Amino acid sequence: MSTNATPATIHRQDYRPPAFLVDSVELHVALHPTATRVRARLAMRRNGDARDLELDGEALTLIEASLDGAPLAAPRMEHLPGGGLRIADAPDAFVLETLVEISPEANTELSGLYLSGGNYFTQCEAEGFRRITFFPDRPDVMARYTVTIEADKATCPVLLSNGNPAGAGDLPGDRHWARWEDPHPKPSYLFALVAGDLVAVRDHFTTRSGRQVALAIYVRQGDEDGCGHAMDSLKAAMAWDETEYGLEYDLDVFNIAAVSDFNMGAMENKGLNIFNTKYILARPDTATDGDYEGIETVVAHEYFHNWTGNRVTCRDWFQLSLKEGLTVFRDQHFSEHMGSAAVKRLANVRRLRAAQFPEDAGPMAHPVRPDSYVEINNFYTATVYQKGSEVVRMMRELIGHENFRKGMDLYIARHDNQAVTIEDFVSAMQDASGVDLSRFSRWYAQAGTPELRVEDDFDASTGRYTLTLSQTTPPTPGQPEKQPVPIPVAMGLLGPDGVALPLRLQGEDAAEAPEERMLLLEEARQDFVFEGLGNRRPTPSLLRGFSAPVKLTGLELPALGFLAAQDSDPFVRWDSGQQYAVAEMLRLIGAHRAGGAAPALPEGLATIFAAVLDRAEADPAFAAEALALPSEDFVANQMPVADPEAIHLVRQALRREIGARFAPRFAGLHDALQDTGPYRIDGASIGRRALRNAALSYLAQAPGSDGLPRARAQFAAGANMTDVLAALRVLADSDDPAREDALAAFHASWRHDPLVLDKWFMLQATSSRADTLAQVQALALHPDFDIRNPNRVRALVGAFAASNPVHFHAASGEGYRFLAEMVIALDPVNSQVAARMVSPLGDWKRQSPERAAMMRAELERILARPNLSKGTFEKVSKSLAE
Repeated sequence: MSTNATPATIHRQDYRPPAFLVDSVELHVALHPTATRVRARLAMRRNGDARDLELDGEALTLIEASLDGAPLAAPRMEHLPGGGLRIADAPDAFVLETLVEISPEANTELSGLYLSGGNYFTQCEAEGFRRITFFPDRPDVMARYTVTIEADKATCPVLLSNGNPAGAGDLPGDRHWARWEDPHPKPSYLFALVAGDLVAVRDHFTTRSGRQVALAIYVRQGDEDGCGHAMDSLKAAMAWDETEYGLEYDLDVFNIAAVSDFNMGAMENKGLNIFNTKYILARPDTATDGDYEGIETVVAHEYFHNWTGNRVTCRDWFQLSLKEGLTVFRDQHFSEHMGSAAVKRLANVRRLRAAQFPEDAGPMAHPVRPDSYVEINNFYTATVYQKGSEVVRMMRELIGHENFRKGMDLYIARHDNQAVTIEDFVSAMQDASGVDLSRFSRWYAQAGTPELRVEDDFDASTGRYTLTLSQTTPPTPGQPEKQPVPIPVAMGLLGPDGVALPLRLQGEDAAEAPEERMLLLEEARQDFVFEGLGNRRPTPSLLRGFSAPVKLTGLELPALGFLAAQDSDPFVRWDSGQQYAVAEMLRLIGAHRAGGAAPALPEGLATIFAAVLDRAEADPAFAAEALALPSEDFVANQMPVADPEAIHLVRQALRREIGARFAPRFAGLHDALQDTGPYRIDGASIGRRALRNAALSYLAQAPGSDGLPRARAQFAAGANMTDVLAALRVLADSDDPAREDALAAFHASWRHDPLVLDKWFMLQATSSRADTLAQVQALALHPDFDIRNPNRVRALVGAFAASNPVHFHAASGEGYRFLAEMVIALDPVNSQVAARMVSPLGDWKRQSPERAAMMRAELERILARPNLSKGTFEKVSKSLAE
């Protein structure tokens, strides 16, 4: 039984405007590792009928407070449970001054102001500003900030905050100060402060109106040579936002600071973005192609927030997707522009299905706009971000690209410097386009992934083809009944020869029949009748470009195989191959569980692989995606009761069979695609390396092949981190005699580079070897494992629990026990990261009764810990709900 008090639940329907607003904030921050003093001067005014002023505060020591110059004390001022302040009978307009003391050194939560490597950083989203000073810490309180920072000159030569620099000077005692002014009103979650011994990599950007913006990326000394790609990505994003949306940067400077201790990927604080070093630092010898692509995406994402998140922000945290879903859509659109649009789309869909679809089917399922939460940090989820992006994408397709741009212009014009709602965004799109989006808004209100089922009928005598589409959305916690949602279905019809057929709906003019069109499924079931097809029975090509975040069912294996080989749309071709592979894997799993023979490669699947290989060198990036079998987790998500051991056995057997069947072709690709010149990060080069390393991975599985010698040679060559890591992954998964030496050599070479060492931990955490669980337990005691560093925790604990199902779900329950112990140890250190680690245990309902019982027992063990954080409490208690 839990000994924890049940935390309060916050409901969207209870929103009320702030009782008091803040017009201006003057902060004076005197930095000290254990005794930083923050003096705040707030110009405030009443915004309602309430007489008492309530301020948020957490882990603050109040030294003094005054209202209009008069000192405050009890009984007029009282401390609230949780750390806030109440001031009775506040006037209509006033100036409140407070002086507090905080300890950045003791702040392991990494929320508010904290120390990392001797440098000061802040993280205020979502509710970290209350750990810096007393404040109405909510996004609809927007103010203009002036910030003065003072610190020791030797240890903190760099003093940064939001906005533009407004002065600097020396102070007695070898200290100095710097002042920053932000001319734009912002909520407290966008406040930032960075101070320390950092060096700047500088550049500039000239806006389309001719203004010069000074750019700087601040890093630890020695990391300067890893910032070039991030700077190039920033300038590309600034130019793209001007071209695509007409949005120009609005300050004189744009600063980025990178820190290795960070709970998130990055933070869009106005004019001073703070980044996890993972998304800034990259050199060919330290970063993979995926790292380079991640940097480009995240740098763009945070920059794009300048308008979609900062200048126009959220009224409350229930509207989080207003900024995050929209900005993910914008960064995905940017990334598609910068590389292969089709391959980028496939990668984003794969991530959505891996993270968001299971979330929609699990205990934490929630709408894109949630209705309630206990801890807002638990709702920085794939649903809010990735599904939110898909909702924006669908909206653009429904109203048209030109109208979407008009809607964005109208949205910014109406709401600049305001805190608004999702309804405000939808209204701008509706007003700009003239399209009624009232039913479309159900996408924001309903949780769950709709299932789109296809049935069809063809009358060869009349040339009439009837396509029947139906939709259902399974029940989710708190939402047992679902309404139909508008589903845009981009589609085509292929004849028996693979040629596209004209799409003439019943009653339309034959001369206007296109070869691709968008159907809109608005009801639970609809028929779409096509005419003029002669006697050629068509095969439907549906959800082209993944036009809606739904699950497609109803196509038989022959149709899937045909589409995988013939369709012109890259998504449909890839997805059909994936669906075919899943169906065959499920069949083989069933046969194995019934005591059948060892799994063999189905000929239909072999035919699909052969077709991919036939065209591989024409589009290596697509081929690398198409050659990857569905993940073990993805297959498990298609089963009513998962069987991790059987899934792993079948998938590994298929990999061996594919490697053996196509060994000569894989060897040929591995030889032909070897880089001969300098490392390049253009799309073509990345695609070639991806396909070459996919070939190596399959070769290493093939009995009697030279895959392992090739891996040893590729690792020893050390051409770039992409190839080194791909080779080391092959060796780490094997019993090759060179395995231990390779892992030791990698560790010796990179133990002083935290980001590269994270890769070393992750490789071992995700290994398929039988001794992986024991290795992970040992690595948790390794001198280089630091539970205080979120990146290292994610690399070992998160990777093991979320990406190694066969060992996490070990029949002994040791995997569950390990995760629970790590959550219990982590919660008092960093509760945000601890709460995020809970999710794999919440999957107990889809496991066998024996596994489910062990997973529940570990959840109950976590819940029984005293003083559990409210974030971990929420995740665990919801996971346990029947």
